[in-house]
Amino acid sequence: MSDYRRAFTPGGCFFFTLVTYKRYQYFAHDKNICLLRKAFRHVKNNHPFEIDAIVVLPDHLHTIWRLPQNDSNYSLRWRLIKHYVSTHIDAPANHRKEKSIWQRRFWEHTIRNEKDWHNHIDYIHYNPVKHGYANHPNNWKYSSYKNALIKGWYDNSWGHSEPLNIQAIELE
Repeated sequence: MSDYRRAFTPGGCFFFTLVTYKRYQYFAHDKNICLLRKAFRHVKNNHPFEIDAIVVLPDHLHTIWRLPQNDSNYSLRWRLIKHYVSTHIDAPANHRKEKSIWQRRFWEHTIRNEKDWHNHIDYIHYNPVKHGYANHPNNWKYSSYKNALIKGWYDNSWGHSEPLNIQAIELE
């Protein structure tokens, strides 16, 4: 049994990585991306959180969330999102009628400061290029990159090559 302990910071800002079961490419299909978006909206209605950045790739996703003050329960939110997707997705079930959509756990990191936040935002937005799904972050439609561009977080020249601040980061 693992002795993994999560960091719970009320009102905190967190980076997450979630991976599909055996890296199956469930999110290579538009209908499953729509389902994931519905799951996020459904959970946010009862358990609010803000998404600073997100990227969804065929077999995993990265995101940064901000939780409300006095609330640190991101695990509940992820459990509900994963359950929503698992019950609505078109996928085979095992003999117990369970669908293996997600790896059992997720990885989280508490954002420590503004530099840490920027590094993780850049990592998220460059991820489709890193994995060869796009030649520029602007060319991947399942990302918050275009919103970040509109907000002025990047100029048009960003992302044509791997940013120096994320070259040593490995969060897969």
